[in-house]
Amino acid sequence: MPRPTAAQLVYGCATVVLVTFALLLVSGASSSAAVGAVCLAALALGVLVAVTAPTLHRARGPVPAGAPRAYRTPARTPREGEAAEERVGRHVGH
Repeated sequence: MPRPTAAQLVYGCATVVLVTFALLLVSGASSSAAVGAVCLAALALGVLVAVTAPTLHRARGPVPAGAPRAYRTPARTPREGEAAEERVGRHVGH
């Protein structure tokens, strides 16, 4: 499971705080069991909001020809005198 983004954490936390406050005001809960139920309901709603909050992933397409150099990734070139057979398995943990 991927890690939540900062926006998802903020949405979830804000939901928990605001829903808890609103439900406690509306319900008039005074017993500890009622307050606990309100808190659990707000926590469940906050988790639901955080999980379903849209993530902003930018599509990575081809870089336009006029793009600044920072957006371009340098092409990997083989080392001097290195054949393809020598590169195969270099990053494998032998």
